[in-house]
Amino acid sequence: MRTFSKIISTVFHPMLIPTLGLFLIFNIGGHFSYLPLDHKRIIYLIVFLSTCALPLSLMPLFMLLGVIKSIYMKNRQERILPTVFTGIFYCLGYFFLSRIPVVPSFIQSFMLATIIAIAIALLITLFWKISMHMIGIGGLTGALLALSFRFGLDIWILFSLAIIIAGMVGTARLYLKAHTPAQVHTGFILGGLVVFAGSLIF
Repeated sequence: MRTFSKIISTVFHPMLIPTLGLFLIFNIGGHFSYLPLDHKRIIYLIVFLSTCALPLSLMPLFMLLGVIKSIYMKNRQERILPTVFTGIFYCLGYFFLSRIPVVPSFIQSFMLATIIAIAIALLITLFWKISMHMIGIGGLTGALLALSFRFGLDIWILFSLAIIIAGMVGTARLYLKAHTPAQVHTGFILGGLVVFAGSLIF
C-alpha cells in the first residue's frame, strides 16, 4: 500500500497537473481539438517548462543550500521558497502564453487561475501546511467543471473520474502521513474553487 501511495503521489504530482490538464483540454472535444499541432506543441512546451521543468530544476540547488532536506519537503517552512519560485515560473509561463495570439483564452484563464491558487497556497503555507497535491488535483477537477459550464461539453464521466482520482490522491497523502485530513480537504476545495471560478471569470 505504501508503494502504491508513492506511485499515486508521483503520477499526480502538482508539477505534472498543468500539463495533464492541457492534454485533457486539447483532447476533450470542441474547438480545442482543431488547434494546429504546431500551435499545440508551442503551448505544451511553455506550460511544461514553466510549471514542471524549471521548478524541478531548482530542487538540487535548494537541497545543496539547505533550503530543503529532500524533494518531499515534509516540513512546512521548507515549502515556502520553492513555492515562491514556482509562482514566478508560472507567471513567466502565463506571460508568454498571453503574448501568443493563437493560445485559446481558456488556457490563459486556466493558467492565471492556477497562479492565484498558488499565491493563496503560499500565504497559507506561511502558518499552516496545506496539501499541494490536493490543490493540484482540485484545480484540475475545477478546470474540467469550468470547461463543461463554459462550452457546454458533456464531460461528466471524465469529471467523475477526476473526483475518484482526487480521492485516491488524498488517501495516498493520508496513508503516507504527509498531511492531516483537514490539510487534504482544504487543498482540494481551494484548488477546485479558485480554478473553477478563475477559468470562468478571466
